[in-house]
Amino acid sequence: MNRIEQIESNLSQLRLKLQTHKLYENLKSIDDIKIFMQNHVFAVWDFMSLLKAIQVQLTNTEVPWLPRKNPILARFINEIVHGEESDINELGEPKSHFEMYCDAMKQIGANTLQIEFLLKQLQSGNNLNYALSQLKIEPEVYNFVKFTFNTIETKKIHLIASAFTFGREDVIPDIFIEILKKSDTNSSNYSGLIYYLNRHIELDGDQHGPLSLQMIEELCADDDTKWNEVLIIAKQALEMRIKLWDSINNSIKNKIQPIVL
Repeated sequence: MNRIEQIESNLSQLRLKLQTHKLYENLKSIDDIKIFMQNHVFAVWDFMSLLKAIQVQLTNTEVPWLPRKNPILARFINEIVHGEESDINELGEPKSHFEMYCDAMKQIGANTLQIEFLLKQLQSGNNLNYALSQLKIEPEVYNFVKFTFNTIETKKIHLIASAFTFGREDVIPDIFIEILKKSDTNSSNYSGLIYYLNRHIELDGDQHGPLSLQMIEELCADDDTKWNEVLIIAKQALEMRIKLWDSINNSIKNKIQPIVL
């Protein structure tokens, strides 16, 4: 059993808990999907910061440009960035997956005011902590985003890559397949969401997931300390995802809508 297999074995119970979460059983109506997306959109957004934090360290974004020591890793992350930041939507338009998600939210009538307010706060020059403090979101959503940025702030590339790979890329296809099973795929109101989900499953399962695992192997090599730290962060990332799912499930059961700003 290689190192990646050992980590995946250690994560199997947490992954099973995610894959069999009661949340999926409660995604029964368009209103349930709206509540899900209104909370989950923050995870779609902060994922991009994980991605860009990795890109900053594994490629050269400065001028004058200099080659990085590991072009293999640079290619890995650039391929993932290309797919996530500038994919093609169902209308043939270049858009990030985050923008596709927000478009899908608007298409089904989900509330985008909270995520739009966050973006406006950041665009106005406010720091992330202040911007988050101004939102009316569930504590678990806030904690999820904070965990993401606390990991980024370590500046340890193998930790950021672990949260990215095992907490996001490696688990997303399983999660979204479950959501698709509960969606009305014949409804035109879902066309943007269905396209987004299918696109994510295609990229993450066939391309991004395997690339991310290779990235972990390259970053950790034979360093036992790094491999141990990768496992710790991977477990924490999945635990945070489970708490987020618990919160969303509770919101769906109690029909809790976001507060309008």
